[in-house]
Amino acid sequence: MKLQTTRTATPEHQIPAGEALERINRFARNRVPFVFALDFDLLYGLVLPLDELNPRQLRFRFARHADGLTTGYSPRRLMALREAVRIKKTPPQFERYRAAFNHVQQGLRNGDSFLANLTLPVSVELSHSLPELYAAVRAKYTLLIEDRILVFSPEQFVRIQDGVIRSYPMKGTIRASEPNAAACILNDEKEKAEHLTIVDLIRNDIGRIAERVRVERYRYIDRIQLRDDALLQISSEIVGELPRGFESRLGELLFEMLPAGSITGAPKRRTVEIIREAERYERGYYTGICGVWDGHELDSGVMIRFIEQTDHGTVFKAGGGITIYSELEREYQELLDKVNVPLH
Repeated sequence: MKLQTTRTATPEHQIPAGEALERINRFARNRVPFVFALDFDLLYGLVLPLDELNPRQLRFRFARHADGLTTGYSPRRLMALREAVRIKKTPPQFERYRAAFNHVQQGLRNGDSFLANLTLPVSVELSHSLPELYAAVRAKYTLLIEDRILVFSPEQFVRIQDGVIRSYPMKGTIRASEPNAAACILNDEKEKAEHLTIVDLIRNDIGRIAERVRVERYRYIDRIQLRDDALLQISSEIVGELPRGFESRLGELLFEMLPAGSITGAPKRRTVEIIREAERYERGYYTGICGVWDGHELDSGVMIRFIEQTDHGTVFKAGGGITIYSELEREYQELLDKVNVPLH
């Protein structure tokens, strides 16, 4: 099946993946602080030294680091902006989602995959520009690339501190307003199976580059506040110890773990083939990773919750994990629920 012809946003200052890898290695080895973004297909990336960062190229606010630039909004004006933001969705045709879902299910029934992350672009109309939304949203990883790509992700990819690498895979979502929402998501057999598969996959990925890998926290709840509701999402914490001198190979270590397991599935290589066949569009930077190296530590996130200006209009790319237990209508609704912006 051919991919759709709609082109994804192409940042002006992106470089080939191989060059991005070498630049990450060089900057980390020399303790040069930088910010980066890598696309899902590992074809291109952005790697920009912080002391040369141009706000017209890239802006970021991450969990532990930010670009230090103000948005220019007073608290009162920012509050008014958040109250005024609206997003109008044009959901993908249900039949298109059904076809993609059925293709993934066939792969699961054939034993080619145990879990697949199925995503689609949702056409949206925004009441405000992407720079205005960047100022308004609140998320662990907020990134604006050339006023064309906006990321407001709740999911950390890996954090490296004092030679210890940590990952927090996030899998399993429910609206907080659902009756007994926390108990429902924690006891759901489909969600249990999905989360266990991802934790095992990420543990194996980290085990390829680190030693003494272990799960320190398993299936705890993160809360993501929306305007009128909240999402509960299930995370775990996986820890490993990196070899001495890892900085000079930081690029290789990151690339070894990509694409991220939480937005692909298991086994990773065959599952990526299945979701490409099912989705029939280019993810681009969506479900890639972004992060910052401050000269000593690295913090990075998975680029989900993603709005992009394409040559055919504005799209919000979203999705979720599919297992053999998944129900078509429920998964379609979860995709639509994720087309939202965290403003509070």
